[in-house]
Amino acid sequence: MNNLKKYKIFLASGSPRRQELLKGLDIDFEVYVRKDIDEDFPTDMDSLIIPVFLAEKKASAYTDMLTDNQLIITADTIVSIDNHVLNKPGSVEEAIAMLQKLSGNKHTVITGVCIKTKDKSISFSATSDVWFCPLSQKEIENYVANYKPFDKAGAYGIQEWLGYAGIERIEGSYFNVMGLPTHRLYEELKKF
Repeated sequence: MNNLKKYKIFLASGSPRRQELLKGLDIDFEVYVRKDIDEDFPTDMDSLIIPVFLAEKKASAYTDMLTDNQLIITADTIVSIDNHVLNKPGSVEEAIAMLQKLSGNKHTVITGVCIKTKDKSISFSATSDVWFCPLSQKEIENYVANYKPFDKAGAYGIQEWLGYAGIERIEGSYFNVMGLPTHRLYEELKKF
């Protein structure tokens, strides 16, 4: 992507999964994360809009730091079931409750992405539908105890045991469920 050669690219995410996925696109980048970014959103906001809103909010926190030759990528992923947003669980009990809700049901994973330079910004989202098979209480408790999914929206990682054993099917991008819609990001970067 010759159009990106003029930029030093930063991924504003501490997520090892997002870092791995961006590396998979053979893009040279550095990780830069500010810890003081507020990730709140209006409670009445439609779940389809929330991830883009949060990705743009994260990107705006870097605006004053960007120089002419820098490009930053921000992202946010949510899990939505029955129009109810499941963010990252704050406790073991909350993680278990989330997985009980997902067990045997379909949910939607939405990732919002913002690509920003000092003078230009584009945002988009990708959506994947995920069907979980019914999970026993013991399976849920074992997963939470062994994988500690407290840094994951919806309290699970598709690339972990629960993804292997508990997901019947997905419609949409697998990588989007991991936290970064790589195909769409690649297409947008080619046009940027």
